[in-house]
Amino acid sequence: MKNLLTIVLVVLTTFSFAQQDSTKIYKKRVLEKTEIDFLSSYYSQDGDNAAVSGGIGTEELTDVTAAFVVRMPMNDDDVLTIDLGLSAYTSASTSNINPFDGGTANPFQASSGASISDLWVNLTGIYSHSSDDRNNIWTGKLSVSSEYDYFSIGFGGSYTKLFNQKNTELSISANVYLDTWSTYYPIELRPLNENSDDDDDDDFNLSDYVITGNPNYNPQFNEFNNKSRNSYSLGLGFSQILSKNLQGSLLFDIIQQKGLLSTPFHRIYFADVDDSFIEEFHLADAVETLPDLRLKFAFGGRLNYYINETFVLRTYYRFYTDDWGIGSHTASIEIPIKISPKFTLYPSYRYYIQTAADYFAPYETHLSTEEFYTSDFDLSAYDANQIGFGISYKDIFAKLHIWKFGLKSIDLKYNNYDRDNSLSSNLISAAFKFVMD
Repeated sequence: MKNLLTIVLVVLTTFSFAQQDSTKIYKKRVLEKTEIDFLSSYYSQDGDNAAVSGGIGTEELTDVTAAFVVRMPMNDDDVLTIDLGLSAYTSASTSNINPFDGGTANPFQASSGASISDLWVNLTGIYSHSSDDRNNIWTGKLSVSSEYDYFSIGFGGSYTKLFNQKNTELSISANVYLDTWSTYYPIELRPLNENSDDDDDDDFNLSDYVITGNPNYNPQFNEFNNKSRNSYSLGLGFSQILSKNLQGSLLFDIIQQKGLLSTPFHRIYFADVDDSFIEEFHLADAVETLPDLRLKFAFGGRLNYYINETFVLRTYYRFYTDDWGIGSHTASIEIPIKISPKFTLYPSYRYYIQTAADYFAPYETHLSTEEFYTSDFDLSAYDANQIGFGISYKDIFAKLHIWKFGLKSIDLKYNNYDRDNSLSSNLISAAFKFVMD
């Protein structure tokens, strides 16, 4: 009897350790292998309401973007994501910060000024940790961005909770961005500013030009003392699987911005001030001036319905409002069409409408007695339509290889965007996902 009891204890102990080892060995990793995404896009736009020239003039712009995203499993539970983004653009409107640098000074033509092109660089790191049961996910984020007129540092994090057999998901996120502006003013105002950040104005002198219209040019201009802009955001999310075919989610965001929220090189023209010109270019009466505090609220939802093996319906709605007087509605629909096991088509449509900010007025409409003013048509009332079409290729086995990486998916998409205030744009984007062997 004693020997039999010993044998039973040995068997139970062995079985217990086997269970523990099995759990340890067969625990599913959050990310099995390193994944690399390469994303690129080409964007072009045109319009006639450039904020740089006070709400008139060319908005022609082209932008080429490339991004590399690397996701690396650090262990069974943790994933490190590194995102490097580069964006190179040429802009006819920003070149008119100095319209007198070569060619004819005309708001509807690009100058050859130094601001005609620039490079934006962003580096973001995200560390994610999942609990053993995969029902709790924590993330931390740090980012750095730089462009010719600003530098930004951002950090934040999120927490996601899954329950009800992973049919319900709750999330909360918070982010902080600390930006510093370089105050580049319109070229004609720089002689009035002893602390200009732009060294290209050394050779510019108003007395070298013939001023027509009102020859007694006397702009209303004071440089901005505060060159920082801080943004704080809090986001809440709720997602629920409602049936085997239906999934819905709700999103809420609140954002506060403090500091220099104006763009220093956006010109303003007053209706009650006589016009002064050099050639065909209207000299600025002032620069855009906006409150140093802005509070934004957004509430939205998604509803996705699986129709059958071929069609899926994806819908989205978002309401936005802020204390500057802007209110907007966004609605979109996408219908993925699976035409084969590996290929899916993505036709989509998006509609957007917004009211104008309290401080917006078109070209030469503001009065010099106002405290705040902008002629940036991004803050005007408008509605916009966007039509898109994409195609996706997916191979979960990643049979096609490039060196040590298998090609897991390719996504190609085209979007055409059109506003009722003359702005239109086209976007072509591509994304390639590779998985390391």
